[in-house]
Amino acid sequence: MTPEMIAAIVGVVISLGLEFIPKVNGWYNTLQDSYQKLVTLGVGFVVVAAAFGLGCTNLLVPYWACDWAGVYNAVLAFLAYVLANQTTYALFLKKNK
Repeated sequence: MTPEMIAAIVGVVISLGLEFIPKVNGWYNTLQDSYQKLVTLGVGFVVVAAAFGLGCTNLLVPYWACDWAGVYNAVLAFLAYVLANQTTYALFLKKNK
């Protein structure tokens, strides 16, 4: 699996987890919609940045080189995360107002 596919799967899991895990759901649903999106974007950024950092230190299989090409690939993985996360939210979890 490519890093983009893994990031997309994580995006779907985070979106579903924040809606269906009972202890997290109570806290998450009290936030405004704009803050909910920022939380999910922040989680995705931390996940991709941690994977990039661990790849640079050779603790994980180095998918990304520690250069600008690696940063570009990490940005693409983050975009895959965002697209999967927000699409899952919009299609399946949109709240009725």
